[in-house]
Amino acid sequence: MSATPDTVVHTFVTETRDTFLDDLVEWLRIPSVSVDPAHADAVRESADWLADKLVDTGFPRVEVWDTAGHPAVFAHWPAADPAAPTVLVYGHHDVQPAVRADGWHSEPFEPERHEGRLYGRGAADDKGQVLLHALGVRAHLAATGRTAPDVHLKLLVEGEEEAGSPNFPQLLRERAEQLTCDVAIVSDTGMWSADTPTVCTGMRGLVECQIDLYGPDQDIHSGSFGGAVPNPATEAARLAGALHDPERRVAIPGFYDGITELSEEERELFAQLPFDERAWLDGAHSHATLGEAGYSTLERIWARPTAEVNGISGGYQGPGGKTIVPARARLKLSFRTVAGQDTEHVRRAVRDWATGALPAGIRHEVTFSGATRPCLTPLDHPALRSLVRAMGRAFDKRVRFTREGGSGPAADLQEVLAAPVLFLGISVPSDGWHAPNEKVELELLFKGAEAAAYLWEDLGSRWRPR
Repeated sequence: MSATPDTVVHTFVTETRDTFLDDLVEWLRIPSVSVDPAHADAVRESADWLADKLVDTGFPRVEVWDTAGHPAVFAHWPAADPAAPTVLVYGHHDVQPAVRADGWHSEPFEPERHEGRLYGRGAADDKGQVLLHALGVRAHLAATGRTAPDVHLKLLVEGEEEAGSPNFPQLLRERAEQLTCDVAIVSDTGMWSADTPTVCTGMRGLVECQIDLYGPDQDIHSGSFGGAVPNPATEAARLAGALHDPERRVAIPGFYDGITELSEEERELFAQLPFDERAWLDGAHSHATLGEAGYSTLERIWARPTAEVNGISGGYQGPGGKTIVPARARLKLSFRTVAGQDTEHVRRAVRDWATGALPAGIRHEVTFSGATRPCLTPLDHPALRSLVRAMGRAFDKRVRFTREGGSGPAADLQEVLAAPVLFLGISVPSDGWHAPNEKVELELLFKGAEAAAYLWEDLGSRWRPR
């Protein structure tokens, strides 16, 4: 009896895992820390290493693309069938800073294996999850007996994600013709847990601002002038207090315009997850939940927009007292946005709100930093269905659905390339992204490679977007 495709995929991954791990360890030894100029050569070395490995994997076209910052890697492996779907896989090869003194049990750039885990900076975020695609496409070819994948497969692996992807939108715009695709797969995310495989369907966006308030031309005596002139520190506190209404909804007029509301189906799917609120609070180092009325904790952090005071300052901060009306104060705010919200509309709403809330005698400046847009893929999208089936085959379990409360470059992919974004990630919360002793669970890493192998077959056989 001939082996099934799933058996061939699993056997191939099992028999080649040692070679794969040797490669991953070699890559992890390169300290590609994008935020530190002293590591610029290492980021370049990391890009060159990956390019060489993708050539060895069989990609007929591999290029290192320079940006105004650190380089990205592009690879393309066309399918034999011109009508096959085109898939772009996104990841990043840069990593967070790490030194032994931060609390690592071993050298962060000298990976070590213990009890089915690989420890090292970048093991999960994101080198491990990038390299699994090299193993996955080879397993896919082994199972199909073909010399090209069932989809037109493209990889784009940037080198500045940990630095905020400052040049990524421009890279997408400049290279849009080469990057055109029917769907983008982000492999820079995770699952609910090792026992509960999940697929993420969206990420929130991010708008950040700083509001500087100016009152007197200099600090003045509170006994002589207090209560008779506006105090910028008081007004900063009033602004912060006015951000939410009694139901904990954002009180800025127009903030919710255009929002895509949660469907009842998604609310039910979120509720099916094995969520332990007490354990979640422990992980948050907090003592109680609090947020918008009418929504669960998961709904609040995944699918509802928020406003947060990130910092507030003004006046005297030293020991003892200093009875003044301060000359200036500052408020730092961040807004997480969801599908349907427009970034520029949110910015205008915040500006108008601040202007209307401040009294005469207080000058103010509102300064916005770069924004990240939200993204969301409908549950009934055919490519998402393929991903769910592929994950189910790899993990032999029912696949559930999540969203991400944070923000990332996925929305840039969606906007510039006009393609839906899916998330194939195998990392779990205990992997410790950005923390000491980052690790990846090896069994999950290999299941991720199997899922990628199944995904290309499923998309190629079931979906013709054009």
